[in-house]
Amino acid sequence: MSTPLALGLDLGGTKTAGALVTGDGTVLARARAATPAARGARAVLAAVAKVARELLAAAPGPVLGLGLGAAGTIDPASATVVAATDTLPGWAGTRLRSGLTALLHDVAPEAWAGGSPVIEAVNDVHAHGLGEAWLGAAAGAPTALLVAFGTGVGGSFLVDGAPLTGAHHVGGHVGHVPSVQAAGLPCSCGATGHLEAVAAGPALAARYARLGGAAVDTPEVIARAAAGEPLAARVVTTAAAAAGEGLAGLANALDPHRLVVSGGLSEAGPTWWDPVLEAYRAAALPAVRAAVPVPATLGGDAATLGAASLLLRRSPTA
Repeated sequence: MSTPLALGLDLGGTKTAGALVTGDGTVLARARAATPAARGARAVLAAVAKVARELLAAAPGPVLGLGLGAAGTIDPASATVVAATDTLPGWAGTRLRSGLTALLHDVAPEAWAGGSPVIEAVNDVHAHGLGEAWLGAAAGAPTALLVAFGTGVGGSFLVDGAPLTGAHHVGGHVGHVPSVQAAGLPCSCGATGHLEAVAAGPALAARYARLGGAAVDTPEVIARAAAGEPLAARVVTTAAAAAGEGLAGLANALDPHRLVVSGGLSEAGPTWWDPVLEAYRAAALPAVRAAVPVPATLGGDAATLGAASLLLRRSPTA
C-alpha cells in the first residue's frame, strides 16, 4: 500500500507555511504565502486554501486531509477559534473546518483519500509540540513539555504524543503565568506581571530601549550582549533568568519526562542559554533538576509536521 499523505499548515500572523508530508515524516513539497491578517478571517482562510491547493498539486496520490496549526485559542474538537489577539483581527469565532471546506469545495474528490477533505486544527504551539513529540526532541517520551520563547511565550504539554488543551482550550498558555521579573510590566493579554512580558523577544528589545539602549531588534540586543555590552548583557540575563525560573516552575508542577525549548530565542546561543539553565537549576526541585531543558530539533518544520501528524498518526497505514 502506498504511504499515506497529509497536508500540514502553520498559520501565523505574517506568513502561512505548509508542507506535503508522508506517513514517515518525509516532506515532499513546501509552500507558503503571506498572511493577510489586516483583511480579516475570510482573507486569511483564503491564503491557507491557496497554500493547500499548491501542495495538493504536488501530491503523487490522494491526501488524507489538512492539519492546521493556527494562532489563537483553538477548540480542536470543533476546529473553531475560541479567542485570539489583535494579531489577527476578527479571528475569534472563525470556524476553521467549515470555512476551509467551503473554500476547497471545487477540488476534485479524487485528490482526497476519502473523497473529501478531513480538516483538523490545533493551536500553533501545540502543533510545534506535536511535531517534536513525533519526530523531534521529545520523540519517544511518555510525557513532554514544549515551551516556545519567540514573539510570544507559549507551550504544550503532551501525554503519549497528544497535547492537553484543558477544559477551556487555553492549556499551554504558559506565557501568562506570573513572573517576579515581570512585575508591573504589561502583557499582550492586557494583564501585568506575566512571563511573556519579560521573556518574549519583543519584550527583551523593549526593555533594552526603555533602559537607555538604542531602538534595535532582539537579535541585535543579543549580539551586543555576546560582545560584552553591560546593558545588553543585563537585559538578556534578566529575560533568560525569567525563562529559566518559569521552566522550573512548570517542571516542578508537571514533572515531564522531556522538557523542550523552541522559538527564536532558543537559537540565541550561550548568551541566552547559560542564564536559562542556571536559573532553572536554582529553582527546580531536586527530582526534576536533572531533566534539564533541551533545544528543539525540527526548527521551522516542527509546526507543519505536527499539524500533518493530526491526520497521519491516526491513520491505520501511518
